[in-house]
Amino acid sequence: MAKRTKGLLAAVVAAAVVSAAFAATASSRPAAGPIKIGISLSLSGDFSDPGKAVKRGYDLWAAYVNAHGGILGRQVQLKIVDDASSPDQVVSNYQNLITRDHVDLVFGPFSSLLTGPAATVANRYHYAFLEPAGGGPKVFALKLHNLFFVQPAPVIKCGDSFVAYLKTLPSSQRPKTAAYPSLDDPFSSPIADAMQSQLQKLGVKTVFRTIYPAETTDMTPVVAKAIAKKPDMIVAGTQSEDAYGQVKALVQAKYSPKFLFFANGANSPTEFPSKVGKNNVNGIFSCSDWTPAAPTSGNKLFVAQYLKKYGGSQFDIDNNSSEAWAVGQLLQLVVEKIGSIDNQKIIDTLHKGVWPTIEGNLSWDAYGSPNGDDLLVEWVGGKLLPVFPAKVALAKPFSPKPAWGG
Repeated sequence: MAKRTKGLLAAVVAAAVVSAAFAATASSRPAAGPIKIGISLSLSGDFSDPGKAVKRGYDLWAAYVNAHGGILGRQVQLKIVDDASSPDQVVSNYQNLITRDHVDLVFGPFSSLLTGPAATVANRYHYAFLEPAGGGPKVFALKLHNLFFVQPAPVIKCGDSFVAYLKTLPSSQRPKTAAYPSLDDPFSSPIADAMQSQLQKLGVKTVFRTIYPAETTDMTPVVAKAIAKKPDMIVAGTQSEDAYGQVKALVQAKYSPKFLFFANGANSPTEFPSKVGKNNVNGIFSCSDWTPAAPTSGNKLFVAQYLKKYGGSQFDIDNNSSEAWAVGQLLQLVVEKIGSIDNQKIIDTLHKGVWPTIEGNLSWDAYGSPNGDDLLVEWVGGKLLPVFPAKVALAKPFSPKPAWGG
């Protein structure tokens, strides 16, 4: 009887070993079906221009990944819905993507205005939130451990490179006075405010400052008040449409400041010339997180794929598209490292180490704010080029800004 019991016990143990081995093998196999990634984007409304550029980047990344075996042997399926540039709609969109559509993962929208509420929804359901274009102070103030801003620097540092450039100029060539018209937006106005503080310490006198409502469509009255003070420099905390409107108002008034900096809008190589006139762009500064010539990880591949799909030249690529590609690239890196699309594992792993992407080598603080710096870009000869710091520059920054039409 004892021998029989021992034999039975041995059989049970052997069966358990085989069962465990089978389970381990099954768990390592690619799961059936696609990996579903939910995304809300501004395909209409105030942010539709950059929103569509973000979509190009996401679509391009997914197509490339799927053509090369997918992720963990599974195809990627993007479910992209329109939020009409509305914070209320973006909340509904992510709620539905997670609870109704049961997506495996989510990527972020465009703008800090939408990213904060969207990331909050994702955090409620313990989803990692890799996002391309929402780096305003109010986003990080939410203290969300699941959020990762996939750019080299928080947006509040957007103007740092411009201030650093001005410091290199002889005092006689620096601006003496400045105006700061800014959009009431969690991305835009903090940039101008941070620059104003730095520039005042540099001796630049503030002669005008205003924050105009988000629903402002006619920029003429705002610009008229700014130029009445005859500033040497205008630093504008903008998104897209208001940046276009400010340029049009300046052209109409025939006022060309010596220095003109836009937080956003002017850094779109495709949209900006078409909105304000290709002869009205030269000498305008902005900031950027990416350049097509950067020797960053995978950048040549991204540029080649973009030009193959959408045409044009490398200097026509909108940085919103590169940011979106980088979000996908980052996901690939972390999933490859952990061998899983488990959201909590993704969150925990991204908070460790440095991650090489086309946006540079990225790392974040506890709440997703990146630790690097942005570039200064300027329109030179009709092209948007990195001009500072010198190690990444493709042209030398120049001033004063030429007259409109030049």
